[in-house]
Amino acid sequence: MFNIEDANKKSKEVVDTALKTYSDTTKGFQAIAAEATEYSKKSFQDAVTHFETLAGVKSFEAAFELQTNYVKAYFEGFVSETTKLSEMYADLAKSAYKPYEAPIAAAVVKTAKSVSATTPAAA
Repeated sequence: MFNIEDANKKSKEVVDTALKTYSDTTKGFQAIAAEATEYSKKSFQDAVTHFETLAGVKSFEAAFELQTNYVKAYFEGFVSETTKLSEMYADLAKSAYKPYEAPIAAAVVKTAKSVSATTPAAA
């Protein structure tokens, strides 16, 4: 029989879980945005410093070496930052899914049992 108190309790649990998940997700996106902003600022400052240094170079060889070193350092920093951001996104996705993991697994098992019970055996 349908129990209104149990339904209210479950509804409250669902809403509380959803609010916590939304709050954690928002914090995760804020951390990602802060990291991207910080990297952008650092990258821009490094570029300005590089071009100021490059403007003072007197020989083509020195300019070529300076540019090569800058591009190499920039690429390594970019790869490192994108790796860090992708890990932050993966952690965010895992934490957002975690509260729903058990209920979804239970629903899948229940659905699989009900499908196998209603499907006739192959002859």
